[in-house]
Amino acid sequence: MSSFGIYVHWPYCTRICPYCDFNVYRARGADSAPLIEAICTDIAAHAARFGKREAASVFFGGGTPSLLKGDEISRILDAVARAYALALDCEITLEANPEDAGMFTEQAAAGINRFSLGVQALDDGALKALGRSHNAASALRAVEAAARTGRRVSLDLIYAREGQGIDAWRAELREALKLPVEHVSLYQLTIEPETAFARRVARGNLAAPTDEQAAAFYEATQEVCDAGGFPAYEISNHARTLEARSRHNLLYWRGGDWIGVGPGGHGRVIQAGARVATEAQRRSTDYIDAVREHGIGWLEDAVLSAEEASDEALMMGLRIDEGIDIARIEGMRGKTLNSDTLRWLEEEGLVSVGDGCARLTRAGRVLANRVAAELVS
Repeated sequence: MSSFGIYVHWPYCTRICPYCDFNVYRARGADSAPLIEAICTDIAAHAARFGKREAASVFFGGGTPSLLKGDEISRILDAVARAYALALDCEITLEANPEDAGMFTEQAAAGINRFSLGVQALDDGALKALGRSHNAASALRAVEAAARTGRRVSLDLIYAREGQGIDAWRAELREALKLPVEHVSLYQLTIEPETAFARRVARGNLAAPTDEQAAAFYEATQEVCDAGGFPAYEISNHARTLEARSRHNLLYWRGGDWIGVGPGGHGRVIQAGARVATEAQRRSTDYIDAVREHGIGWLEDAVLSAEEASDEALMMGLRIDEGIDIARIEGMRGKTLNSDTLRWLEEEGLVSVGDGCARLTRAGRVLANRVAAELVS
C-alpha cells in the first residue's frame, strides 16, 4: 500500500501577499474554534468513508497555519491520531511566517517536527515589494528560533523578482544556504491570474521575467545549490540529505494517497481500485456549515478516469529526480506512451531514459510542463 498523508489547510493570513493565488482570507480576529472543530470532525469523516490508515505525514499549509497556538495544533493532531494513527516517525510540517517565531517553541511541543519558513527574500526592499510583513533581520532570527527547537527547518525563497540581478541572487542564495537549515524551496516569481501582481502587470506597472531570464536564474540556482551541498531532488526543492527531503511533498509527486481537510483542501485517495479526487468548500463559513449539516466538508468528489489519473501521475512524477516508471504509467493508462515522442525528447536532451524510467534532464526541468504535455498528448 502506498504512503498516506494528511493535508490541513488553514486559510487565514494577517495580510494577503500580492503574488499569492492560494485559498486565503484576512484573519480579522476571527474565532478559530469553530473551524478547528470542523476540521477535526472532517478528519474522522474521511476515515469513516475511505478507511483507517497510518499517516506517514501531516502538513499544515495555508494561509498562515503558524497563527495556530500550540494547544490548537495539539487538538487537530489528537483528531488525526484517533482517526488514523500517526507513524512513529511521522513528519509533521508547519508552514510558518517569520513574525510568528515567538510561538515556535509551543508549536514544536505540540508535535510539529518540521518548520517550513516563508522567508521569500533576504533583502528588505524585495520583502516590501512582495508584501511581506517581516524584514531580513527578523527572517534570520526566525530561522535561528526554529533551529533552536531541534526540529527540521526548511525555508522558501522567491527569485527572478523585478529588478533582481543574477549576481545578487547568487549572493542571497549563498547566504541562505549558510543558515541552520537542511532544505530549501526555491520558486521563480510567477504571475498568477487574479492576483494583485497580475493586475499590476496588466497596467504595465510590473514586468514579469522573460523565458530567457527565468532559464538563466534557474541555471544559476542549480549551480549555487550544487556547490553549497543542496542538490535538487525536485524542480524547485533542494535538500542536504535524503532524510531532509519533504516526505509529504514526495507523497504528492510519487502519486500516494492523502486527504485534504480545511477550507479548499484537496485530496486523492484510492477507493475500490479507483482514484478519487476530493475538494473541500473554499470559504470557511461554507466549510463549517457543510461539516455541521453533512458531517464532512468537501464540496465535491469525483472518480478520475484512468487517463486523468495516469496523466496526473506522469506530470507530478516527472518533477522529481527519480522520474516516472514508464511501465506503471502505461499500466495506469491502459496504453503505451508514444515511443517516437519519447525518443525525440531524449534526442533533444530534455529527457533521459534508463532502467525503465524517464527522467527530466536539467535542461528539461526548465521546460517541465511542455515535456509533460508532449508525453500525454
